[in-house]
Amino acid sequence: MKNLFSNIKGDAFGGITAGIVALPLALAFGVSSGLGPTAGLYGAIFISFFAALFGGTDTQISGPTAPMTAVSMVVIAGIIAANDGDVSKALPIILTVFLLAGVMQICLGIIGLGKYIRYIPYPVVSGFMTAIGVIILFTQLLPALGYYPKEDAVFVELFKPEAEEVILENILKEEAGEGILVLENFKETIARSNHISQQDILVESQTLAAKKAGGALGAIRAFPRAIQNINWLECILALGTVFIIFGFKKITKAVPSTLVALVIMSGIAVGFGLDYRPIEKIPSGLPVPNLGIFTAFSFSHIAPYIFTALTLALLGAIDSLLTSVVADNMTKTKHKPNKELIGQGIGNSIAAVFGGIPGAGATIRTVVNISSGGKTKLSGMLSSVMLLVILLGLGPIASRIPAAVLAGILITVGIGVMDFKGLKAIPSLPKDMKFGPIKISSEVLIMFVVLILSTFWNLVYAVGIGLIIASLMFMKKIGDLTAERSDVKVLKEESWNDEGDFPIALKEKVFIKHIKGPLFFGSTSDFQQLTVQIPDTATTVIIRLGRMQYMDQSGLYAMEDMLQDLNKKGVEVLFVDLLKQPKFMMERIGIIPQLIPKAHIFKDFKSCLKWIKQNLNHV
Repeated sequence: MKNLFSNIKGDAFGGITAGIVALPLALAFGVSSGLGPTAGLYGAIFISFFAALFGGTDTQISGPTAPMTAVSMVVIAGIIAANDGDVSKALPIILTVFLLAGVMQICLGIIGLGKYIRYIPYPVVSGFMTAIGVIILFTQLLPALGYYPKEDAVFVELFKPEAEEVILENILKEEAGEGILVLENFKETIARSNHISQQDILVESQTLAAKKAGGALGAIRAFPRAIQNINWLECILALGTVFIIFGFKKITKAVPSTLVALVIMSGIAVGFGLDYRPIEKIPSGLPVPNLGIFTAFSFSHIAPYIFTALTLALLGAIDSLLTSVVADNMTKTKHKPNKELIGQGIGNSIAAVFGGIPGAGATIRTVVNISSGGKTKLSGMLSSVMLLVILLGLGPIASRIPAAVLAGILITVGIGVMDFKGLKAIPSLPKDMKFGPIKISSEVLIMFVVLILSTFWNLVYAVGIGLIIASLMFMKKIGDLTAERSDVKVLKEESWNDEGDFPIALKEKVFIKHIKGPLFFGSTSDFQQLTVQIPDTATTVIIRLGRMQYMDQSGLYAMEDMLQDLNKKGVEVLFVDLLKQPKFMMERIGIIPQLIPKAHIFKDFKSCLKWIKQNLNHV
């Protein structure tokens, strides 16, 4: 406790400042996620407090972040759509997925995976972060223009036929679940369909319209209609917010520009009595646990989202530990990665129980905290308390913030989170791959694959595919580099020093092959051509293996194939100086002694030469 209160003044100022910076972002991320501003605030409050208390980075400020919100947004939209657009019905499932992600983070910390997060390739992280920025930009364009697809009557009307089909399909599923045979009792289906109201069709149509316009691709599709139905007041509020955020930074960075923009633009909207669209109402009072997570739990509802929860856990881990590195550099300290993951997991788990969106260590808020004097865990906890005070005391006032202002804030977040450093480096990266006449950098390829797939398809699968491609390319590069040092190619052999006394009369009958370096997947294609290299006059092959330190499974089977080919031709094979690991591998599958008898394995070339002189006829 002494360490916790050793810097009360600095921690108090750092925590309060970080809390003020976190406020507009928490509200904006909550709105962007689809669960509303309250979910963003609750996430910031609980994650900040418990991640600071139990985490391994003293100065880190945690809460909802752009990457975590982008993935959460996809999860939330998918689960709501699967539950007929009913948020109250979908909420327990959504929060259970978030809770599961938090528990997984705790497990990652317990089993000690924190130190391995740093091995994720930079092009994958770069492509993902840029995709997050692009997604946020595209998805916030519509609210920045004051366009909401669910409220566009003409657009919604297009989905009524599909809405009727979905409702009827749900009726058939209900009947199947009740054991009703539709074809035998079609009257029941007709009776139930007669209870479908126009309001039911409208609600389903709105859900389908929102789904169609969801995500980056959906926003692009809906953009022409947004331009046709632009709300100039909302657009001006959003543009004004963006202008203040970028402009105020050039004046001073002592005061958070997002907070300045929020106060100024909200003050103008409220003060002049403008007819703007406010954010959802923020409830007053203390946060209440959502017990539906436990009372309505069903594994069948959660099963499809287990991999998604793992992705959230891993993303939160990466996001947090990258911020921890930044904090270390600023404070000249060293964080504890596994402890940090446990703290983040506890924070995310508790936030989920209270209805908050998941988060991670937030770089900007952490930098603000350190720059303002924060040094211990107390600063992160005070940041949480600051947000709780704002929630309890200023909830009704915060509810009057224009939605367009938060859209403007998110647009600047989207621009800020993009990896411009990685994008600028593209022209200077070595072009080590060739597609026909086109040369391209493998790292650029990975970056763009992850960027495009994340933006227009699936964030979760994109990262997985990026990791697979990066791993394959890494193996190829290492294989190529090792193969350069490994001489198993079809080349004319040069005699080694101890081969100078080899009988001239036997040189036509005995072929000597040197293998220098490991025999692995990267060199097997050359090794497999060894039988072609052996002259027809040879009846015996000596393979010198003293420099073959390692053999993988690919090399093992290449060796087996080569020995079988030589065996069919009646050529004897002798091994010289076979090392421990390759010998073990060959014994495991019976190459020794089935193809190479132990009598044909020699410790050195001298003993091998003695055997040849004794067993081969020569003049």
